[in-house]
Amino acid sequence: MIAYLILAVGLVLCVEGLAISLAPSRIEEVLEQLRKLSLDTRRMIGLGALAAGVVLIWLAQTLLA
Repeated sequence: MIAYLILAVGLVLCVEGLAISLAPSRIEEVLEQLRKLSLDTRRMIGLGALAAGVVLIWLAQTLLA
């Protein structure tokens, strides 16, 4: 179980690090656009990302089983 947690954190860091290293100015633009959104909209985006993550984890577990 802990191995999956370490793997997940490592994958997140790789993806975020890649995005920041390849397009640092674009990240600033995206953050500025996020600041313009209402709190409720940002919350819904976060919940959508959370739901997508749960579905992907469930799918990976199903395919690995």
